[in-house]
Amino acid sequence: MRFSRKSVDDRGMSNVLITGASSGIGKALANEYASRGHNLVLLARRGELLMSLKREIESEYRVRVMALAADVTDDASLNAAVQEARKALGSLDIVIANAGFGVHGCADDLSLKDFERQFDVNVFGVLRTFYATLADLKATRGRFCIIGSGCAYVTAPDSVAYSMSKHAVRSLAEGLYVALARYGV
Repeated sequence: MRFSRKSVDDRGMSNVLITGASSGIGKALANEYASRGHNLVLLARRGELLMSLKREIESEYRVRVMALAADVTDDASLNAAVQEARKALGSLDIVIANAGFGVHGCADDLSLKDFERQFDVNVFGVLRTFYATLADLKATRGRFCIIGSGCAYVTAPDSVAYSMSKHAVRSLAEGLYVALARYGV
């Protein structure tokens, strides 16, 4: 993993929160940060997969791992998990908004509910994660990372909803990068 500017990661052990950590990119990020000696807060809806990942990481690396079932579409669930992490670790230094999925199908085959579900996870889930962790990141001058997609730039006919959501996330990331610089985030 490379960072374009000096980050918390370069200053020593950090507390890293990852949403959507139970599989895919989130799981890979968890292993990468653990291999570098960082403490982890792993969030996802699938608690059993998170516990399995927690055991794997703890058996291989000497880091603290919290596995908390949480849903980025539910404010109470997400806020409770972040609060629990904050109590246990004291602060969050790096937050990776990774939770996401793809609704596939041509726009004329999808319902408005399909688009709403896509945006609730991929866009509003990122915003919920941002708001739940912003105070920590300002205090630690930490990093807020958003996992995007090449689909933000190129849309296929059967991935309009997903591409729309990832384009929105791209715009959010660009805006936050500039807006949060004054806080060192």
